[in-house]
Amino acid sequence: MSVVYEVTLEIEAAIAADYRAWLHAHVDRILALPGFTAARIFEVLEPAPPSGTAALCVQYALRDRAALDAYLRDHAARMRAEGIARFGNRFRASRRILAQLSRASDAPSGT
Repeated sequence: MSVVYEVTLEIEAAIAADYRAWLHAHVDRILALPGFTAARIFEVLEPAPPSGTAALCVQYALRDRAALDAYLRDHAARMRAEGIARFGNRFRASRRILAQLSRASDAPSGT
């Protein structure tokens, strides 16, 4: 069953443009790791981020939970450290793991 690894980012507005540029390359490096199949970057509109910040959300698709577990065990600390080394404490990240139950086309009619 496919898994989505979601990272929500709150970034100081003063560094938002630099962070976005860095983030695209960072996502490309993650997509080169085993088990990752796709990624999408979103700007968070609602709820609105606190004044003076920008908010982004990255959703990574992975083959399965085993691929995510391997990433978290073998690569996550290094990948997270890249952002901290570059931007320090000027951003915050929260993470969620989502498992797909069904596709929209699989949903019962009338929903």
